[in-house]
Amino acid sequence: MSVVIVGGNECMERQYKELCREYRCRVKVYTKTEGLSGKIGSPDLLVLFTGTMSHKMLQGALRGVKGKDTVIARSHSSSQAALRSILARHVEVKC
Repeated sequence: MSVVIVGGNECMERQYKELCREYRCRVKVYTKTEGLSGKIGSPDLLVLFTGTMSHKMLQGALRGVKGKDTVIARSHSSSQAALRSILARHVEVKC
């Protein structure tokens, strides 16, 4: 399963990736607006940490997956526990 995380804290990026690997997911993390446009692709799950992202970043992420078969999960909190909860809800397989 492929996961794209948009928003969140830059210092937590490595922990987001490690947690997604525990759930056997390929992951891309975009904590800044730069580099986001056109690079989201077609993930199975798009995680939006809305508390730490700008409105422009949110609109760009949603525009990137519009018309694709992508599940969108939003969380105001960008904690590791919030991501774990989202992955537990949407990913079937865990190591």
